[in-house]
Amino acid sequence: MTVQINPSILSADFARLADEVAQVRNADWLHVDVMDNHFVPNLTLGLPVVESLMKATDTPIDMHLMIEDPDRWAPAYAEAGAGSVTFHVEAATAPIKLARDLRAKGARASMALRPATPIEPYEDLLPELDMLLVMTVEPGFGGQSFLDVMLPKIRRTRQLIAKHGLQMWLQVDGGVSAKTIEMCAEAGADVFVAGSAVFDGTDPGAAVDRLRGLAAGAAARCAH
Repeated sequence: MTVQINPSILSADFARLADEVAQVRNADWLHVDVMDNHFVPNLTLGLPVVESLMKATDTPIDMHLMIEDPDRWAPAYAEAGAGSVTFHVEAATAPIKLARDLRAKGARASMALRPATPIEPYEDLLPELDMLLVMTVEPGFGGQSFLDVMLPKIRRTRQLIAKHGLQMWLQVDGGVSAKTIEMCAEAGADVFVAGSAVFDGTDPGAAVDRLRGLAAGAAARCAH
């Protein structure tokens, strides 16, 4: 299991976004949250900002679309060059078709689950996906506290991935920090979104390295 750290630019200084992103060149991906003030009670950036961001960095973009009607809007992010596009299953009308559309446009297809959404009803969808995101806070705002009641769901998801012999990634997003990342790795997550834990400190790049080390150590202990 290869650990990946995806800093969330939701916690970055938007007035200095290119500079902030440059401080985390050692990140595996940049996690970009799109919120429409409908699916979640917050409004963030959209496609034009994402296209500008792609010109400012060589780090691949991991889109998280917290929006209504992702069936209509998500493919545009893949067309724009996002390496991974995540839609919420609660908002998607035809998740299998959408996942296939994203893959056809060259992006990794990813599906997100809100905290109260169980994984089991979507077991048959897993082969259509490259990544599954288990939200460890309610989506909508950065800086929330980690919901440790999600750890059993992460474990069950990892077991389902193994049951089907899939190579898909398992991402967690929400309250991920030096205090919580090891628990997530032990439960089976391998892709970690961290916002304030990276950008609120004085050295975001060092924070990325520290988080990666903690997660890799926890994953290695579980492998033995």
